[in-house]
Amino acid sequence: MKKIVPWLAAIAVLAVVGGGLYGWWAVDLRWRPHTIKTHQAEIAKALEGAGWVSPKLGPNKLYMVSYRSCPDCIRFEDEVFPKLQAAGVDTRVIMIARADHNGQSKSTPPERATVAELWINKSWKLYQDWAGVKPATAWTAPGVPAADGDTARTAVVDAGRNLVEQLRPLLKDNGVNFAYPTLIWWDKKGVMRGCACEKAQTYRYVLKELGAS
Repeated sequence: MKKIVPWLAAIAVLAVVGGGLYGWWAVDLRWRPHTIKTHQAEIAKALEGAGWVSPKLGPNKLYMVSYRSCPDCIRFEDEVFPKLQAAGVDTRVIMIARADHNGQSKSTPPERATVAELWINKSWKLYQDWAGVKPATAWTAPGVPAADGDTARTAVVDAGRNLVEQLRPLLKDNGVNFAYPTLIWWDKKGVMRGCACEKAQTYRYVLKELGAS
């Protein structure tokens, strides 16, 4: 029995430590962004060359890759964009018209038309007009040239889809599994950071690192 007691005590200590570590992971570590340690130049070049739109604020910038009806993207914009913009962060939105999947269309003709127009002319006002229409399916893209049937504009839509496929492996090498919204930014020390910020628990880290908390 005397030999068993120390083992039981050790097991109890390990259980407490393990429970504490799991609790730390569950409420903190799992939600933290990742440092982009590899492919920084390639990722930055891809983002900068994409058809992003923004309010053109301060030098600090955050890229968000999104699609119009993405609920997690809409929530991030509604809850976090005002705080970031108030802190002078240039919120750069890259809209994607998702590719078809298993024969099912993941985008609409007005969506494809608007994505092409945003990439070509980078109009923040057009983006705001589009984002302001609820539900997203009510948007008819008034005055926006169609992308379907236009070879050049269809190529622009495809460029957005190609961007996603380009980013997936580059981000995965840095621990970020691409999802919507995927966010990339630089913290106060100039370190490239990223996350697939689908959950609200991630927001506080983004705000803190960009000086908007």
